[in-house]
Amino acid sequence: MTTDNCLSPGPCIDSDHPSVIDLSESLTSAQRDDRENAIALYYWVRDEIRYNPYGLGLAINDQKASRTLAVGEGWCVTKAILLAALCRAANIPARLGFADVRNHLSTQRMRETMDTDIFYFHGYTSIYLEGKWVKATPAFNLSLCEKFRLKPLDFDGVEDSIYHAYDELGNRHMEYVNDRGEFPELPYDMMMKVFHDKYPYMFEHLEPGERLESNQWEDDVDREIAGH
Repeated sequence: MTTDNCLSPGPCIDSDHPSVIDLSESLTSAQRDDRENAIALYYWVRDEIRYNPYGLGLAINDQKASRTLAVGEGWCVTKAILLAALCRAANIPARLGFADVRNHLSTQRMRETMDTDIFYFHGYTSIYLEGKWVKATPAFNLSLCEKFRLKPLDFDGVEDSIYHAYDELGNRHMEYVNDRGEFPELPYDMMMKVFHDKYPYMFEHLEPGERLESNQWEDDVDREIAGH
C-alpha cells in the first residue's frame, strides 16, 4: 500500500472537517518534524478523548473523526480514526489497522453484552514516519490506565505502540489473537459483518441505534476495580 491514499480525507477519516483541521494546526508546528508532530497528536487523542466503549454507536456517522472530537469520548476504533484524521490534516500519512484481541480490561456489563472476552476489530492507527509504518494505539487514556494499574502506552514515533501483555501487577492484560490488516479508510461493512457474527447477544438484546448508557462506564469501572 502506498502512502498516496493515506493523506486524503475519507467518509470517516474526515481530515478536511474544520474542527479537525483547527485542532491539528493547534497541536503541530512547522518547526517540528513529522515524528514530533505525530507524537503530540497521539498524546492529545490518548488523554483528552476519554475511552468509553459504552458510548459505542454502530452507524457509520458515529465513526467519523469530527463526531468523536465533538463528543470528547470514544472507543478504540473511533479514537484511532481521529488520530488518523489529525495526522492527515497535518500532511502525515496515516491509515487504520485492526486486530482481534483477548482483552482482560473489561466490566461485568461488557462481558454480559459481548458474551466473549475477545474484542473483535480492535482498532489502532498506523502512521508513516521516517520511511516506515509505525503502529500507535491511543485507546486507553492515562487516568483509566492508572485506575486499572495498567502501563500506559507511550509513543515515540519509532517503535510500535501496542498493548502490553501484562499489567503492572503481572496479570494478563491483552493478547493479540488475529491480525486483520491495515486500511486507508474504515472497512465499515466488513466490521459490521464481524460484529453481527461474533456479538449476536448484543444485536439480539439492543434495539437498532440503542447503546449502553454512556454515563455508567466510570461507575462500572470502579466496581470492577473494587472486586479485584
